[in-house]
Amino acid sequence: MIGRIAGIIIHRGMDHVLIDVRGVGYIVHVSERTAASLPPVGEAAALYTELVVREDLLQLFGFTTMLEKEWHKLLTSVQGVGAKVSMAILGTLGPEGIGRSIALGDSAAVRKSPGVGPKLAQRIVLELKDKAPSIMAMGASLTVDTGPVVIEADAAPAAKPAKSRAAPSAEQAAQAQAAMAAAEALSALSNLGYAPAEAAAAVAQASGAEPAATTSTLIRAALRALAPKE
Repeated sequence: MIGRIAGIIIHRGMDHVLIDVRGVGYIVHVSERTAASLPPVGEAAALYTELVVREDLLQLFGFTTMLEKEWHKLLTSVQGVGAKVSMAILGTLGPEGIGRSIALGDSAAVRKSPGVGPKLAQRIVLELKDKAPSIMAMGASLTVDTGPVVIEADAAPAAKPAKSRAAPSAEQAAQAQAAMAAAEALSALSNLGYAPAEAAAAVAQASGAEPAATTSTLIRAALRALAPKE
């Protein structure tokens, strides 16, 4: 199983990249969101990968974080969701967005993804509602990226000198912080005895209203949402 690819980007497409690893070029299919985040041709990059094996086809799908990869694996467990549909959903909503949509039962948000109709969107939400909280709870530890990319000097002589991965962008840092806050809030609500699905829905609602909320803010907002209505 190929779990990670690191090398020099020698071609970029809308939904794939070609990465040279010691003279061997690997085509890695990615979401549009991931493609936009990768460095330009000639620079070093690394992706977590999932290998899809069929009778007449081998395909690699790439992800910038383990969180994105875990969501991909969960999405493709739903009947009717293949790898390309999963990548379309992740490209449209991102890992945090798909978690929030499933937790809130928002099939309309899932339906915005290319190739996803109303029935499939509803099936995704219904089948994953009880499974999504476990990945949301792990979000803080799975948002780490693939780390610095080190390419030996003789690995790709025609390429530009490889550079270590740049520091995470402000957007990536904010997403990681939001994932950590949501995971901690979910853990706190679980310790208070709330069921995973209802806790995830409350946290998703709170984080949607205030994306930059701290853990304590999310917990207070989620508890208000979970309080019995008079």
